[in-house]
Amino acid sequence: MATQQRKVVTGEVRGSYVNVFNTRLNDLSGKEEYSMMILIPKEDKETVAHLKKAIKAAIDDKWGAKCPANLRHPMRDGDSEADLPDTVAAGEEPYAGHYFMNLKSFQKPGIVDVNVQPVIDESDFRSGDYCRVSINAYAYDQKGNKGVAFGLNNIQVLRKGQSLGGVSRAENDFDVVTQRRHDDEMHFLDAA
Repeated sequence: MATQQRKVVTGEVRGSYVNVFNTRLNDLSGKEEYSMMILIPKEDKETVAHLKKAIKAAIDDKWGAKCPANLRHPMRDGDSEADLPDTVAAGEEPYAGHYFMNLKSFQKPGIVDVNVQPVIDESDFRSGDYCRVSINAYAYDQKGNKGVAFGLNNIQVLRKGQSLGGVSRAENDFDVVTQRRHDDEMHFLDAA
């Protein structure tokens, strides 16, 4: 029963730092893992309530009434200067108005589309796209660090979003070409 309380299927969230098709080396653990960050809209009260309940269940399962001081919390506030990365100021997009947290897994997450069909092509889910995630809260106590984190189970891709990785989409960079260039036009490679 406790495990079920720690599992959450979110409402619509936004993916960032998406590494879910291939593993990436975690510099801290030295292990290969799948990972992503999610941005949770603060107005999604239902998802936020479920996340808080799962965090509490993980704490209760691990420590009971003896919750340690200085526990690391997985949900960070995108409007709080103290929670943000050093390179981001409070109120900046995409963090403003959101909670954010990191998710990881040593096993590849299942990835499906809105019709629950497998998503195989990496270009179908990138940083900035919107999704729902199935995650589970767990408590940890490693090398003096105590806290709660979320493991990534599965992802349902919902819709495209503006890229967060600084890489634009080809369909946004170019217009449809309706006419071919004439031979007498100078080619950019011929310019000297």
